[in-house]
Amino acid sequence: MKAQPDADKTLNMILSRLDDMKAEETITIDLRGKSAFSDYMIVTTGRANRHVGAIAENVTKALKENGIRNIHVEGLPNCDWVLIDSGDVVVHVFRPEVREFYNLERLWTQNPAAAAI
Repeated sequence: MKAQPDADKTLNMILSRLDDMKAEETITIDLRGKSAFSDYMIVTTGRANRHVGAIAENVTKALKENGIRNIHVEGLPNCDWVLIDSGDVVVHVFRPEVREFYNLERLWTQNPAAAAI
């Protein structure tokens, strides 16, 4: 059994797979120091349900091939929004209109001081 890779290695591997799968508008949010549950969050878009599912399955397969265990996946049956939690890196794969509706990037990247005003 392989040792758990570090967060940066996992992040780079996932980003490479997303690029290979032609995921769109991929952003990485650094959560170190902001959250206890993960080091990075990736938000990306697939063009349609089938594309979202293919992206999610490909990323999950890559994580397993790289020795990451206890991967949690939600949303794969519908493929509107698939969450892949690998521990150090959480990946959200959306259809475009679902991503726009939830707008997770804004929640995690806005300035808390500005939001309090």
